[in-house]
Amino acid sequence: MAFPKIKILVRRLARTAGLAALGGTVLLHAVPTHAEAADDRYSAVVIDANNGKVLFAKSADEQRYPASLTKMMTLYLLFEALETGRATLSTPMKVSAYAAARPPSKLGMKVGSTLSVEEGILALVTRSANDAAVVIGEYLGGTETQFASMMTSKARQLGMSRTVFRNANGLPNNEQHTTARDMATLGIALREHFPQYYRYFSTRSFNFRGQTIGNHNRLLGRVQGVDGIKTGYINASGFNLVTSVVRGNKKLVAAVMGGRTARSRDDHMAELVKEFLPKVSGQDGEPLVAAYSPSKRGPAVTRHETEVAALVPESVPTPTRRSSSINARVAEAYGSNAAGAMDALTRSEPRTVIGRDALRAALDNQQAMPRMDVPVANALAPTGARRPPADVPLAMPRIASAAQAATPTPAAMPSDSSSWVVQIAATPVQATALDMLSEAQRRAGSALAKAQPFTQAVGSGNQTLYRARFAGFATKSEANAACDALKSRSYACYAIAN
Repeated sequence: MAFPKIKILVRRLARTAGLAALGGTVLLHAVPTHAEAADDRYSAVVIDANNGKVLFAKSADEQRYPASLTKMMTLYLLFEALETGRATLSTPMKVSAYAAARPPSKLGMKVGSTLSVEEGILALVTRSANDAAVVIGEYLGGTETQFASMMTSKARQLGMSRTVFRNANGLPNNEQHTTARDMATLGIALREHFPQYYRYFSTRSFNFRGQTIGNHNRLLGRVQGVDGIKTGYINASGFNLVTSVVRGNKKLVAAVMGGRTARSRDDHMAELVKEFLPKVSGQDGEPLVAAYSPSKRGPAVTRHETEVAALVPESVPTPTRRSSSINARVAEAYGSNAAGAMDALTRSEPRTVIGRDALRAALDNQQAMPRMDVPVANALAPTGARRPPADVPLAMPRIASAAQAATPTPAAMPSDSSSWVVQIAATPVQATALDMLSEAQRRAGSALAKAQPFTQAVGSGNQTLYRARFAGFATKSEANAACDALKSRSYACYAIAN
């Protein structure tokens, strides 16, 4: 579509609508031009990434199809897995027949082969590979459907109140939708929460097993200061783009959705950056996206930082200052004391069940699983933001067959449980917890040779988490030694009395 010249639009706004101040945020309520009216898919938002002010907005909260912008959330969850020690950059992820069959753009991997986590990141950032996105989703969630529920749950925690995900890659689905504001929010969250991995978005090209793959984002190298983030296109959405710009102390994130061509979309984004970057504040403020992030230093986290992600209260205050303490940051984001919340969560351990009792409990939980009801947690959220009319159920764990459930497995607490256990993670999908335990035991070698892996279900807010734990330690020093071995291999862990 032919986008309007920004300066002409701003002058027109000054004559007609003017600037509206809303809670310290300046919004430009654009009067549609003939060009914009010709394509009702157009929407855009420009945000000062230092202080959260909205410098330009047009249909920013109207639902649109995200297309491959979806992969930004896929990467967010993968970065989270890296930071919490659930995965490393070299972790191999299996390619299923379903993943391999996804339509282009894709890497074209063979069924049964593996893709490393770092290859998956680069494949999404550059080629926007649909098969790689599903490989990541299946690795983290067990199935793409379960992973999509995890994506939507994370969106609510980030304050993306108008976004629902149904797949990991953005391929057409009528029920998958978002807004320009939500996508800009996700772009800011990726930068704020994972600065050590955000650099991947500026990758211009990478070599994948003999082929050089270039980045679809044509603004990299074209506009000074652009360091990502993501392009997207399906017929229903038009051409989408989220862009981040850093020049000196000025930081800006913008989203444009509904372009008629990739070139017109890129030209419009370049014009937005040129017009509004001079208006960006040069002073870095408090975190803009109030959401859990374990650490900005890497995967080593403490006990109270491991499971608090799902502890979401009924009200969420806007953070008022930047804090160096991770517990303080979590408390700001969720309106609670992280340590106190964890103590309350773990005060009464649920009885560990095995065999047919475990199967019966799993079936009961499936029937009684509550619907997701997570509040907006974001200073960038529009005034009067409401939850979508239909929330998405949380991902369900795989349920073993009756024959499997009749025999104790690593999913159950060993009957000869010892005095100390070591926990490496907590995840909403039991199958993921089991996979993590298997890989950790293999990588730790002799340090965990005699350890007994098991999972333990625990209620957390309105969902169930599965703790990934190792038993078999008679003393605290034995458990700490095992944990030290895991930490040396980039696993987050802690020892706890059983």
